Amino acid sequence: MTLMLDTHTFLWWLTDPENLSLAARVAIEDPANQVMVSPVVLWEIAIKRTIGKLTTSLKLESAVRDAGFIYLPITEAHIATTETLPLHHRDPFDRMLIAQAIVENATLVTRDPLIPPYGIATIRA
Repeated sequence: MTLMLDTHTFLWWLTDPENLSLAARVAIEDPANQVMVSPVVLWEIAIKRTIGKLTTSLKLESAVRDAGFIYLPITEAHIATTETLPLHHRDPFDRMLIAQAIVENATLVTRDPLIPPYGIATIRA
């Protein structure tokens, strides 16, 4: 299975994995699964640190690699897919994660209640 982590899931995995559901932890730990992280996640972390909503010493340049995850760049297909999404969710970070999950046929690990209406596979973080 291919998994994508949203921002909270990625942070919880790195700093407080007990905050994640058992299903999320099992899926992320399973070596048969690919775990991907979008630059959107790192960008959101950087913004939240800059405005004081998040304090973490996480090194963004190496966080994905150090966790053993795959860095998923944003492609033209991901961008084009955001344009086709209904407006259930207006957060641009989450809309890109949804688009990437669609294009990559990935399961999004999230607790965001606005994501399941898009009909993509999710695991509750």
